Amino acid sequence: MAWPVLANGLVLGVAALATILARGDPDQFRLLVQEDGALEWCTFWAFLLAAGVGVANVSRELRQRRLPWWSAGLALFCFLVAMEEISWGQRLLGYRPPVYFLENNFQQEFNFHNVTPSKLRKLALSGIIAGYGIVLPLLLLIRPLQAWAVRLGVVAPPLALVPSFGVVLVFYRVSTFRFRTEWVELLLGGCFLFAMLAAGALRIGGLRSIELVRAGAVLTASILVLGLGVGSANWSAASRLTPELRELAQRELESLDHDLREIAARQGRAFVTKCGLHHRLYTFVRKRKYDADDLRTLQFASSSGPEVARERIDFFLDPWNSPYWIQDRCSKDRSRRTVFVYSFGPNRRRDSTRWEVAGDDLGSYVAAVENSSFSLRSRSPS
Repeated sequence: MAWPVLANGLVLGVAALATILARGDPDQFRLLVQEDGALEWCTFWAFLLAAGVGVANVSRELRQRRLPWWSAGLALFCFLVAMEEISWGQRLLGYRPPVYFLENNFQQEFNFHNVTPSKLRKLALSGIIAGYGIVLPLLLLIRPLQAWAVRLGVVAPPLALVPSFGVVLVFYRVSTFRFRTEWVELLLGGCFLFAMLAAGALRIGGLRSIELVRAGAVLTASILVLGLGVGSANWSAASRLTPELRELAQRELESLDHDLREIAARQGRAFVTKCGLHHRLYTFVRKRKYDADDLRTLQFASSSGPEVARERIDFFLDPWNSPYWIQDRCSKDRSRRTVFVYSFGPNRRRDSTRWEVAGDDLGSYVAAVENSSFSLRSRSPS
């Protein structure tokens, strides 16, 4: 039983790593869960490889003159999840989503799951984990149901993977830290991949050591997911290094900085934000914190140039068609406060910390407070 130990150990290990990072190293945790990062790409490759194995299983069933509707459905499901994970290539290719998604998707991305009500998404995810990974294998322990499933072509995950799906379900329902869903998606992708591989090995004839085949497949697939995920994240970041766009983004950020301070001055306030705020700028505007048209008609709009599509201005998108963000952080004793607007930059993922613009990100500091000494001096990172 080497392969179940390996598969369950990998799933449990990743869940433990996520918990340790969330509690012990929040900054590193935040970097890992960002869009277009290694975690997201690993999830994409896990589901895409699962889809590929599913297609191989479909082909094998067709050669056996069986109707592979179940395997085909699983392969299609895994493919759709993989493409949703990378927003159908939006950040990779840098295209602007249709206006409907800019208005109704809180992440301003071209995907469908984020325009679905949150409660429905959570219910569906829990149902898939529990129904496919736990309930179905246990039900097929009943012999009449097992025979019925064989006749219909239903292939359940191996009973040995029930602990893995159980870990994912408990991790999802019990954990309370933010962004845990990103890790749940990776874990679920691994579970689907392992289940597909096990189903494929089950149908390989003439091999005495099916367990060894499964163990080798699980190990190889895990290494592939990690290698392809990290490699894709690095390649994606390196492919978007355009000095002209960086200069344009920095100019727009400084204009947003100027406009935010001007709006605050009009209102007789030091800040237009509150401590603890961290939103996409478009989301912040929609919450009616101030007259949104001001930001669309002041310096920001003119800094973009006449050739810029109106959607970029209306939805506060950077030159890479990712959202501009605004963050307001205060220390517990209120002696330190930092407010800045920023862009994810060419790599389209957040590198900044809670207090400063960092890494590949571009930004401009709207305001800073140190030891109760207030300053409205705008600063742009080098």
